[in-house]
Amino acid sequence: MAKREQTTKAGAAAAAAAEGQTFEAQLAALERVVRELERGDLPLERSLELFEQGVRLSRVCQERLNEAERRIEVLLRDGEGRATVGSLDEAGFGRLDPVADEEDDDESVF
Repeated sequence: MAKREQTTKAGAAAAAAAEGQTFEAQLAALERVVRELERGDLPLERSLELFEQGVRLSRVCQERLNEAERRIEVLLRDGEGRATVGSLDEAGFGRLDPVADEEDDDESVF
């Protein structure tokens, strides 16, 4: 079997395995690929294999993020089906800045 065919089959197998993983596992795999590539001490063929794997993982992660965003938009539609945009405060989730909350609640005697 030619080297290119092996690389393609290995990449396809990695992509198929990535499909069954959680987003966090896929992102961790992408981070490992990036770290390995950044070391810079790999032969050209191995670098290309890792780069291809990284591109696939990046695309899968991005698609999963896009899908999550679409799901959130559906959940946040108003009564007429329009997407609503607002802060978490407006949604009733409270403040997001814990430092500001601590400053407001500071009742020290000093």
